[in-house]
Amino acid sequence: MTSAGHRAQAPDDAGTGDAGAGAVSRLAPAARRFLARRRGVLVRLALWSLAESGQAFLVGYGVARSVDDGFLAGDPRRGLLWLAVAVAAVLTGAPVVRGVFAQLAGLTEPLRDALVRRAVDRSLVRVAAGGSGGPDRAAVSRLTNQVEIARDSFAGLVLTLRSFVFTAAGALLGLLSLHPALLVVVMPPLAAGLALFLVTLRPMAAAQRRALAADEALGDHAARARAALRDLTACGTGPAAERRGADLVADAAAAARTLAGWAAVRTAALGVAGHLPVLALLVAVGWLRARGVSAGALLGAFTYLVQSLLPALHTLMTALGAAGARLLVVLDRIVGPPPDPTDAPVTTASRADTADGHGRVHCHGTGGRSPDGASRAQHRAAPVPALELRSVTLSYGARAEPVLDSLDLSVAAGEHLAVVGPSGIGKSTLTRLAAGTLAPSGGEVRVAGSPVAGRTAPELAALRVLVPQEAYVFSGTVADNLAYLRPDAGREELDAAVRAFGLRPLVERLGGLDAPVRPVELSPGERQLIALVRAHLSPAPLLLLDEATCHLDPVSEARAEEALAARPGTLLVVAHRLSSAVRADRTLVLDGVRAVCGTHDELLGRSPLYRDLTGHWCARPSRRP
Repeated sequence: MTSAGHRAQAPDDAGTGDAGAGAVSRLAPAARRFLARRRGVLVRLALWSLAESGQAFLVGYGVARSVDDGFLAGDPRRGLLWLAVAVAAVLTGAPVVRGVFAQLAGLTEPLRDALVRRAVDRSLVRVAAGGSGGPDRAAVSRLTNQVEIARDSFAGLVLTLRSFVFTAAGALLGLLSLHPALLVVVMPPLAAGLALFLVTLRPMAAAQRRALAADEALGDHAARARAALRDLTACGTGPAAERRGADLVADAAAAARTLAGWAAVRTAALGVAGHLPVLALLVAVGWLRARGVSAGALLGAFTYLVQSLLPALHTLMTALGAAGARLLVVLDRIVGPPPDPTDAPVTTASRADTADGHGRVHCHGTGGRSPDGASRAQHRAAPVPALELRSVTLSYGARAEPVLDSLDLSVAAGEHLAVVGPSGIGKSTLTRLAAGTLAPSGGEVRVAGSPVAGRTAPELAALRVLVPQEAYVFSGTVADNLAYLRPDAGREELDAAVRAFGLRPLVERLGGLDAPVRPVELSPGERQLIALVRAHLSPAPLLLLDEATCHLDPVSEARAEEALAARPGTLLVVAHRLSSAVRADRTLVLDGVRAVCGTHDELLGRSPLYRDLTGHWCARPSRRP
């Protein structure tokens, strides 16, 4: 894909099954050294946490004593005094939390500094080694997004583990002080639930990876088969495609069943640890009373469980299942062994993306796109690329590190290309360069074979349309907004576009195509839909979407992208969701030093960053227009 700053990604041969264990073994020595050098911070953090143990102890103990020594003994004053002790213990939580956070900075900030130094050292070592890949552009992602994720996840885990350990110690000590028989009832289900949860961590993560891969493979096969229905019928390969689809359905169903099974086990673990101790205590009331456990001690035990022990346990399980895995992955990417700079670019036979000896990647897709939206196999190369970048370099300042460095990119006419990558890696910069609104520091950008440099605004508008993340809607009629880039569009064309994008309910709500539009009364998603219909009606052959569907829900986004892909011309989308990458003919992954161009299935096997991004996308909530 690039000759200096970007090169093709080598396949990742490491098995996913042992990835977690390998990462733990690689990170454990460095983690021990990091913590050993900060014993003073750990001691002070433990002292503040001891106050939290005392708080947990006093809350339940004060409730028990207020009942036994106060209200049931006929001494309301003493009962109120013990309740005041419990309330005072609760109020001490604020200064305790403040002290804990003050000490926490002594762990998280040195971690961030160490990770930044590691990322910089790694980049400098790579450059000093004279690798063929050029400057380590992936350092941009490591120094910004990944370092902050690691720091935040580490802070959350430290807070959660510390809180659970010291809160549990205070609560269990309180139960023991009230009566040892209470521990006999509470501890077995509590320990069983926690042990069961810990056992599910690794198989649950592996099942999630398998289910995600199976679901994506099935979706990609369905999209390909739908786009190639004519070819499948003409060539008589429909039955083979059907059998392949049936196999993928069976694989996805098996992976989903496995994932559901482990999810049920995890739910059972949460239920055993979170609810069974309370139920066991209720069932054992008679047995406990027979052994001298007072009513106040029982009420104090319930207080310990409901107010201290069980909430801390639930928070621990949630943090270990989410932040723990995320921290492990990010730390391994930063602290783990660096990629070999001498790795050769990988080429795939019979694939549309090829890498030549200079590292250039051509993303040609599967062929031109007909007006009805079907992708036809092309047996002849397009004479002129729809978009071409020739050794393009872009720096924001004379001394600034290039955002894009010697970038070569060729996109065939009629192709649907998605662009993904971390924040700040250059995705929006790429669309602005292609649109001609940003001049490169070096190299040349061509659209439809013509350089974009030096062209007037009307000339650029005839070549391409750029739809940014924040869509612009002006005061005027609905029809004026939709037909702004094509004033001669007829009413039937406007109606057809409105139907294709599902915009009819909004148009009817506003009062029809001739009704006035008040932009401030539209939601961000509604403004984006209007801008997308406007771009769809444009006669320009190249359409650039810079996260232009980020405010749409997944269904509306899919409908909009399918309608845009059905128009004649070329579509380049900076993807906001995984589904955008799956729908594209090819996806371009920008990761600084390593850039990969391929299909969704190919990238899952070749690009660790793409696999990380798929997990982030699947965990992110959807937004509605």
